[in-house]
Amino acid sequence: MAAPVALPHPGIPPTRGSGTACGRRGVLVLLGCLALFSPALQAEPDTLRQRQLDNLLLQDCGSCHGLRMTGGLGPALTRQALADKPRDSLIATVTHGRPGTAMPGWNALLDEQDIAWLVDQLLQGYPRP
Repeated sequence: MAAPVALPHPGIPPTRGSGTACGRRGVLVLLGCLALFSPALQAEPDTLRQRQLDNLLLQDCGSCHGLRMTGGLGPALTRQALADKPRDSLIATVTHGRPGTAMPGWNALLDEQDIAWLVDQLLQGYPRP
C-alpha cells in the first residue's frame, strides 16, 4: 500500500518539505508566532475613535459600573479592582459578556482593537484624575 500523499493546505503554497513532519512543523511554528505577536502589531484606534470609545466607556460602561467605575449594577472596574485580573480574561468578558448577568458582549459593535483599548484604559486607571 502506497503512503498517503500530503496535500498543501488551501492558501498555503507548497514548499520544500511540504507534507513532511518538518514542513508541517514549520507552518505550525509560523502560525504560532503570528498568533503570539498579532496583538502587539495592532495599532491603537486613531484619536477620533479613542474619543468615541472614551464616551462609550463613560456613558455605556458607566451606566452599570458607575461613572467613576466604582461599581453599581456591575462590579467596580477601578485599577485596584482589576489589579489581579488577567488582561485576556477582561478582553474575553467585554467581547462575549457574562452569561446570566446584565453584562452584554460587545463584539457586535466593537472590534478587537477597540475592546483591547478599552480594557487597557481600565487597567491604567479610568477615569483619570
